[in-house]
Amino acid sequence: MSLRVSADQDTGVAVVTLDRPHRLNALDLDTAAELTSVWRTFRYDDTVRAVVLTGAGGRAFCTGIDRDAEVPQPPSPYMMDDPLLRIGPKANDLWKPVIAAVAGMACGGAFYLLGEAEFVVADETATFFDPHTTYGMVSAYESMYLAQRMPAGEVARLALMGTAERIGARRAYETGLVSEVTAPGGAPAAARACAEVIAAQPAEAVQGTVRALWAAKEASLARCLAQAPQLIALGNLPADRQTELFAGRRAGGFRVR
Repeated sequence: MSLRVSADQDTGVAVVTLDRPHRLNALDLDTAAELTSVWRTFRYDDTVRAVVLTGAGGRAFCTGIDRDAEVPQPPSPYMMDDPLLRIGPKANDLWKPVIAAVAGMACGGAFYLLGEAEFVVADETATFFDPHTTYGMVSAYESMYLAQRMPAGEVARLALMGTAERIGARRAYETGLVSEVTAPGGAPAAARACAEVIAAQPAEAVQGTVRALWAAKEASLARCLAQAPQLIALGNLPADRQTELFAGRRAGGFRVR
């Protein structure tokens, strides 16, 4: 299992932990399937009223899809199989609040998860970046999710500069991506404290509010996401060229704002 799931029936809070620290919590196909299963299980469990989502190991919350994952694609640019499309709670019709607790790196496909969390708590070690353009890939879904939370210029800078720039927790707070910054190691406890308060409210009112908040941005996001497969299929370099660029990446070649 690549996830750890625990639930406290007294508080109504469940904790979902991405548990692949040896791979910086990158998502392979099994982990993606486990996330889908967990969110759908929570839909039927009335003892779970709020969820904290975090990553094990401290070095990373999540670093997107595992480069070793094999995802065959159809030849048409109008059809694309994205294994991360169903990893988020909203994609699985779960309208219980999810709070993300971030330490270390959050990049690339991590934004599928952060984009479907109600809000994000990060500790001072957190850094956020999007490596797609550096490796010859279109940042489509990631940028679309980020654009729901951050000013357009900040999203553009983060997406277009690739691995050359990361934003730290304080800058992420200033731009709206993060709602609270804690001392190192403090994000899970802070997120859990919020989740416990939320879980103590009447469940129907909470879930209705979650649904209302999502509805406020759902129409524009749905139109954006509908264009993503073609943009990716047309703009991505061939897989072998991406692999060459990834293999040639330089350590330390970035700045943190």
